[in-house]
Amino acid sequence: MTMIMTMTITVADAQGPSYINYTTITGYFFQDDPTTDPSTFDYAAENFGLISRAYKTDPEFDPQHEKTHWQRFEYQISRLNSQSGPHVQYKVLYMGRHGESYENVASAFYGTPAWDCYWSKLYGNGTISWFDAVLTENGIQQALKANRFWSQQIATQKIPTPESYYTSPFDRCMATANYTFSGLTLPSGNPFIPELLRGLIGIHTSDRRSSESFIQITYPSYVFEPGFAETDPLWTPDVRETKSAQEARLKLLLDDLFTHDRGTFISLTSHSGAIGAILQAVRHRPFDLGTGAVIPVLVRAETIQESAPSTSIVPPTPAPTCTVNPTPSLTA
Repeated sequence: MTMIMTMTITVADAQGPSYINYTTITGYFFQDDPTTDPSTFDYAAENFGLISRAYKTDPEFDPQHEKTHWQRFEYQISRLNSQSGPHVQYKVLYMGRHGESYENVASAFYGTPAWDCYWSKLYGNGTISWFDAVLTENGIQQALKANRFWSQQIATQKIPTPESYYTSPFDRCMATANYTFSGLTLPSGNPFIPELLRGLIGIHTSDRRSSESFIQITYPSYVFEPGFAETDPLWTPDVRETKSAQEARLKLLLDDLFTHDRGTFISLTSHSGAIGAILQAVRHRPFDLGTGAVIPVLVRAETIQESAPSTSIVPPTPAPTCTVNPTPSLTA
């Protein structure tokens, strides 16, 4: 029988308990629209999904119709923030999924059942390794596509660039961020690595990060969060995190980001599961991203001065049992 735990995330301060309530403001991006098909949507061909529309602030900001759409959008968001109360803020999250990695190649080759029950527990198959999997050449090209898109948008559309950069502590994400933003005209600041910005944790060796020392050598300009451990403190070999636990974990990350980061436009490079959990936390419709894809979301965050509602969290689960031979070619 599965046990359900309840969890309440409440912040206590001088004014009493409080929590942050998130909502997605729809009507700005095609990805918000239920009729948009995630499987065929190309962010680079659709201006990141920004819907061509007028804003209430256009008459004062752009009476001569000289500004780009992104400039008008940026002004609209700045006005939303300036007119909101002290407990409300708006941020635009540019969330990018890492490019294709050798983990993606292996799991697709073996299929989900064999991958989950057998191959994911190994560090490789003798030909390729998927421990803290690195990008394939295709994955590198996906990240470079994002780089070209950002470059074009900055030059011609004056898109608001990220004021802060967060990346998962996994190589495939840090490399994607590096390829995506290298050589661009961006605000000062280096990518920041929080431990919590990661996919489901446990069992799969591809979801066990490298050491802090290795990351520091490989990405010397990246900044670790305070207390970042030398070895992965969250990964376990015998049980795997559940989606409800992942959603609670990413909610904690969002709370920290919205509490301490004063920027409005924020970049997060992570995993499909992490992005899905964040979309769930901000009440966005499900929107599956292919490797290397990016989704922007306009988020409204309101601090509520009361105890947070309790949430149910399913405990971690062991790996599934193989019902068929996962290595038929090796035993034939």
